[in-house]
Amino acid sequence: MGGSGPRDRGRRTAALLTCAAVAAGSAAGCSGGGGARDDDLGVAVTPGGGAVLRPDGQIAVRSRGGTIENVTVASGGSAVEGVLSADRSQWRSRWTLDPGRSYTVNATAVGRDGRSRTVSSRFATAQVRSTSAMGLDAPSDRETVGIGMPIILKFDKKVTDRAAVERALEVRSDRPVEGAWHWFEGDEGPEAVFRPRQYWPAHTKVSFRAHLSGVRTGKDIYGVKNYGVDFRVGDEHVSTVGEDNHKMVVRFNGRKVRTIPTSMGRGGARKYTTTNGVHLAMAKKDPTVMTSEWEGCGPGCAGYYSLTVYKAVQISGSGEYVHSAPWSVGSQGHDNVSHGCINISPSNAAWFYRHAYRGDPVTVTGTSRELEPDNGWGYWQLDWNDWVKGSALKRSVTTAPRVDAATLSAQPGSGTPARPGAKGN
Repeated sequence: MGGSGPRDRGRRTAALLTCAAVAAGSAAGCSGGGGARDDDLGVAVTPGGGAVLRPDGQIAVRSRGGTIENVTVASGGSAVEGVLSADRSQWRSRWTLDPGRSYTVNATAVGRDGRSRTVSSRFATAQVRSTSAMGLDAPSDRETVGIGMPIILKFDKKVTDRAAVERALEVRSDRPVEGAWHWFEGDEGPEAVFRPRQYWPAHTKVSFRAHLSGVRTGKDIYGVKNYGVDFRVGDEHVSTVGEDNHKMVVRFNGRKVRTIPTSMGRGGARKYTTTNGVHLAMAKKDPTVMTSEWEGCGPGCAGYYSLTVYKAVQISGSGEYVHSAPWSVGSQGHDNVSHGCINISPSNAAWFYRHAYRGDPVTVTGTSRELEPDNGWGYWQLDWNDWVKGSALKRSVTTAPRVDAATLSAQPGSGTPARPGAKGN
């Protein structure tokens, strides 16, 4: 910790903005309090030695009369990322901390006299009694997806501090894309869904990180795990299906590649009417069994059916698929005879199935039954203003591959704030 001359200082790295966790030290004690500081050193770390910090607390380093050169954080848990202020006088941890961990912080600053000084602090984060689990419903890691793909998080418990959760969610991409989170009440618990304002540009690479370990989601309830996924947007696939002209027009990257005769819901009852609006391909199943039990008609019921269907692409949560239907080929292109699905020929179904990505938009026009935004992945049914209103923070964000330290220091969360005037228009 002795001094060093200008030549020695020139060999040092200017600053470390992200601190990796290393092997854990022994547990810190459960007493103590204020910051560890030494006026002679000109650098202070909070919390101080022996402190017990809530998991959603923060590590802070301040330099008095100098600039911060290096901060390292050792723990037995997740890596600790940090943000350095523009004038290099302050450093703080960016995300919440793992519950029930011991942490050791070593911070080095360079004073006005040119000498380097280091101070250390050891503390612990409190144990938590109640935890909340999260599941990432879509997309999958390393998946190639369609241009409409959402990011869907599902929680097993009520989330009362949704703003805290949103601030812990980070979406980045290799080109700027404006998007926003929206909360839904799912059948099994709350869901947070991220959607771009407009479709993802084709061939965009996207990274999503949920920094939820240590986030307080409700009264005395904390997340205990972080999540991450990287995915890639593929070619632009857009399909438009007309109820009145009995055709599905498929375009790849703006070019029409196939016109497919269809037979859609026969109508007469709402349950037999294909839903109208922007659907997304949700899953591919080959084969799947379709029965009338979804409408309460089981074996022995008049009108009962059970069909094994091939090359089926699911487009709603209410059981609608684009699928092979050899039994209705004579009606395809002319009449609507299905129970609500989009029937196409076996050869067209094999082609569509082979090319479909999850997240491909399939827009249905001309029917009398509107697709609900929470029916499957009907998220594009909401206009942008209504979508942003469903965010706990009431704002959109713009993704980016890198964010400068000054911006991060001012506004942690899912990327950087959208440019002025861009959100909610």
